Amino acid sequence: MNALKKLDSRVSYRISRAKRAVFVRDDFKDLADYDQVGRSLRKMVSEGRLVKLGYGLYAKGRKSSVSGRMVPIKPLPDLARDALERLGIEIRQSQFEREYNSDVTTQVPTGRVIGVKGRVSRKIGYDGKYVTLAAA
Repeated sequence: MNALKKLDSRVSYRISRAKRAVFVRDDFKDLADYDQVGRSLRKMVSEGRLVKLGYGLYAKGRKSSVSGRMVPIKPLPDLARDALERLGIEIRQSQFEREYNSDVTTQVPTGRVIGVKGRVSRKIGYDGKYVTLAAA
């Protein structure tokens, strides 16, 4: 039991000291094995210190002043772009961004559609809100 508390405090310390907002399990692989790190991260999500964005993806969170629920510290499109970079997936302009930038349309892209190189079958989001990853 003492080793688990020690791992939780080491993971928590590393998250609090990090400048980035998105974390993957591999960020903590030097502290313990895959399952132990997963348990520690899940515990932090249940305690309201982290927000789960997807499989093996976590973000720093804070309590919303409006709803009182946990929300990430950055907007979802920014977190998704950070997560894709962390996973080594190349980000490109989406079709909507290309059309807007070339004056084909005046519809401003929301950022909820992110262009990626190749096919990605990952869901990134929280609380029922997800970004769409489109091959570009």
